[in-house]
Amino acid sequence: MSRLLLAVLLSVLALGQAHADAEDEMKGFIVDETISHIGHDFYRYFSERLRDSTPLDFNLVVRERPSARWGSLVWVENQQRVVYREFLPPNTAELKPVAYAAANQVAEAVVRQRLEMLLQDTSDIERDEL
Repeated sequence: MSRLLLAVLLSVLALGQAHADAEDEMKGFIVDETISHIGHDFYRYFSERLRDSTPLDFNLVVRERPSARWGSLVWVENQQRVVYREFLPPNTAELKPVAYAAANQVAEAVVRQRLEMLLQDTSDIERDEL
């Protein structure tokens, strides 16, 4: 009887620790991995809009690949999934509205991604194995 009680107690403690580990994840970061001046400006406007309009309970990475011919390819990732991608023209006068629109699209994409995760049937494999 005491072995069964000990096993149940250990499993409850393990579940509690796993739940605590999931809650310990730090959220609200927007990581800037841009290279050029245009990319940094996009990041500044993008993060400004997100911080003002949505509660940041997720993490994002803003990446850039500059091109002399096409401008800069900018994309935003959430949980290693691309949620936004667009070429930015070299004209920086139109950058703020583009970044604000991108922030709105990313906020909607994160909500959509969370809904998809909740509705996924993962009875036989874990979510990260899909």
